[in-house]
Amino acid sequence: MSRIGVFVCHCGENISATVDCAGVAEAMSRVPGVVHSVDYKYMCSDPGQTMIKDAIKEKKLDGVVVSACSPHMHEPTFRRACAEAGLNPYLCEMANIREHCSWVHEKSEATTLKAIDLVHKMVEKVKKNQPLYSIKVPVTKTALVLGGGIAGIQAALDIANAGHKVVMVERSPSIGGHMSQLSETFPTLDCSQCILTPRMVEVAQHPNITLYTYSELESMDGFIGNFKVRIRKKARCVDEKLCTGCGLCTTKCPTKKIPSEFNEGLGMRSAIYVPFPQAVPNKPVIDKTQCTFFLKGKCKVCEKVCPTKAIRYDQEDEIIEVDIGAIVLATGFNVLGAEHFPEYGYGRYRDVIQGLQFERIASASGPTSGAIRRPSDGTEPETIVFIACAGSRDEAKGIPYCSKICCMYTAKHAMLYKHKVHHGKAYVFYMDIRAGGKMYEEFVRRAIEEDDVKYIRGRVSRIYEEDGKLIVKGADTLLGHQAIEIRADMVVLASAAVANDGAEELAQKLHVSYDPYHFFAEAHPKLRPVETNTAGIFLAGACQAPRDIPETVSQASGAASKVAALFSQSELTREPVIAVVNRIAPPLYSTCTGCALCVPACPYQAIEMEEIKNRDGVVVKRAAKINPGLCQGCGTCVALCRVKAIDLQGFSNEQVFAELMAL
Repeated sequence: MSRIGVFVCHCGENISATVDCAGVAEAMSRVPGVVHSVDYKYMCSDPGQTMIKDAIKEKKLDGVVVSACSPHMHEPTFRRACAEAGLNPYLCEMANIREHCSWVHEKSEATTLKAIDLVHKMVEKVKKNQPLYSIKVPVTKTALVLGGGIAGIQAALDIANAGHKVVMVERSPSIGGHMSQLSETFPTLDCSQCILTPRMVEVAQHPNITLYTYSELESMDGFIGNFKVRIRKKARCVDEKLCTGCGLCTTKCPTKKIPSEFNEGLGMRSAIYVPFPQAVPNKPVIDKTQCTFFLKGKCKVCEKVCPTKAIRYDQEDEIIEVDIGAIVLATGFNVLGAEHFPEYGYGRYRDVIQGLQFERIASASGPTSGAIRRPSDGTEPETIVFIACAGSRDEAKGIPYCSKICCMYTAKHAMLYKHKVHHGKAYVFYMDIRAGGKMYEEFVRRAIEEDDVKYIRGRVSRIYEEDGKLIVKGADTLLGHQAIEIRADMVVLASAAVANDGAEELAQKLHVSYDPYHFFAEAHPKLRPVETNTAGIFLAGACQAPRDIPETVSQASGAASKVAALFSQSELTREPVIAVVNRIAPPLYSTCTGCALCVPACPYQAIEMEEIKNRDGVVVKRAAKINPGLCQGCGTCVALCRVKAIDLQGFSNEQVFAELMAL
């Protein structure tokens, strides 16, 4: 006969206000197998836990049911208390009579009866429980950081400075991300490159960091602590060991009229190029789609002028395999393209640009060396209209969310313009001003009050060109003017922040969730904001949602601390609530029929088929085998198995039926 102890918690008044806790405890004392049943005001408190420990020892309990709040809150607490008293922690169960009973019903006899039923079913379940033991998984203490923007840089440096190896993969020829394109940063207006460049160099020189630029993740297998990743290092057609970064090849290349990606198409680059002067690594790459040699089979000017003979036209992509313990996703964001703004003429009128293009114009390293000039004719604009929420909070464009940073960088752009063109006129059309950060509201007020930026609360309906000017038509909802017309020289769109191209494909490679807008999804928005649903993979920065630089850096350090905590032990202890394939005596060895339907159904790729041999080494059948390191205990295979050969530890068919019969 089982010896079960039942402990009913009042949870202050959260439960006792509607449930007769003493009555629940008394009712449970009459259930067969229950040898101890008490109630207490705060069972999770130190005296409450001591009460459980003492009862286990004195009453020789072989099962415990705590009737309290959600298991998500305190199941680890009570299981730890049971373990300290010498009872296997998985012989402890929680009956949720707070969220499932007291919080959803008025005080009545029926409420107490429901609580009794909820506790009774857990008593019957715990009678069927078996001791379970944590799974030990070895940990490879090397982290993979995907993305070389400020989020990836911060995460990589924090992990590396903690003494662990880091592999950083960036798909562009240089690290730096969007922050390297910025002129100045809000709210301090300090130079973006001055902040970022030292960290970029530190990444390249750090002894614990291996940097792969112009590279992409090819595939990922394995599980937390034991990932196996394949990285495709794309051919630069330049030997990085021989190249000194002198830049002679880029200056001599005859193909020099290719729109620069770094300058958002406003400047030109050559077919062999370094993205920007402060690039890390400062080694060129050949654009095969534009290079005359790859298109026509002749030229080779760069090979002729290279003093170190570093040009390698025959260089091919390289696949690098690395064992990884944890992965940090820091792949960043993109901005909405020209095709989404036909009403504004973006992509049709050269002087209608988006925010990142204005950053390049305002930057000292940009195409105009920092002078504010119109892309169409290079003249100084006398009037600029800035349009906030261009695409953001717009159901018609499929983006109902706020891009978070637009209000602030629009204010920054208007201030930069006024600082460089003192007599110029700056107008900002906005829906609402969202300045939710330290010194952010003050920054916006400064733009309005000190720099004389004219803010107009309203939407722009149309932009068209007339006599060399951009006619901006909109409305002022504050003053009640339904028709406003501004003759502008330039229009800057604060276009929406969107997920990076290929984010969905990458999420599927890594088996992580993503939201309807293809941003990567966190495991829990409040309690696990930097973790994903796949153990060992963490999030940092704007790949999860639009973020500013301080928040991005904070989240990157948070993800790095999670990795460091994971690497602080040689073995990882995992919950044993996983699926298992039953094993029986010969000659069948297992009731599994080898149909393999569970293999493709497993979302974590934890199931494979194995050959079962008899004592003579003869293969008698094929059966499913579950990797305990990969299995997350979702139960998909259990539901799918036609012959019921798979069970979920802690939630076996026998245990679930025992609960149902109790009800």
